[in-house]
Amino acid sequence: MTPIARHYVEANVLDGPVPWRQAHYCVVDLELSGLDARRDEIISFGAVPIDAGRVVVGGAVYGLCRPTRPLPEKSVLVHSIRTADLVDAPTLDEAIQPLIEAMTGRVIVAHVAWVEESFLSRAFNRQNIRLRTPMLDTFEMGRLLAFERNSALPSRSLAKLAESLNLPAHRPHHALGDALTTAQVFIALAAHLERFGPESVTSLSRANSRARSYLG
Repeated sequence: MTPIARHYVEANVLDGPVPWRQAHYCVVDLELSGLDARRDEIISFGAVPIDAGRVVVGGAVYGLCRPTRPLPEKSVLVHSIRTADLVDAPTLDEAIQPLIEAMTGRVIVAHVAWVEESFLSRAFNRQNIRLRTPMLDTFEMGRLLAFERNSALPSRSLAKLAESLNLPAHRPHHALGDALTTAQVFIALAAHLERFGPESVTSLSRANSRARSYLG
């Protein structure tokens, strides 16, 4: 286990019933060669911290990962990252160290979080550490807000969710751009949800089950 991995394991995370604005977050976005965590690979990542309910742009982290096999054409068309662009990038085990460090001591946020969770879990297992969960999911938070407002449910598109909140989408399908967009969306959603009652890390982590309760 690397010193960075050990620090991740040992660090305290302010979560549970803590009011959401008092917690420290790391918003993560991964660009992938595909969506099957058993076969596909992480090719880039972006991470943006949130402290006291505000994005800390200066703490953002971005990295590229060299895949073990050529990227499929579909991936290149989505992310505009070619296999040739990653020839000199570090391997996943090397590249992920700054991301682990960025996530240390923080609650993780992602959009459609099951994707990031599945890939990060495998990557962290390679470091002999377990990914801390639950991850907060802006897609599920957006669904919950729609139910609270009795409005149309959001699509899975991060850009469309941002637009519905009158927020810009920063460089779609670029890991750091999407991480920044997700961070701003998270803050906006948490603030809107707070109008219906106090929100904590725990309550936001239960956005999916809370939304399902509206379905009976």
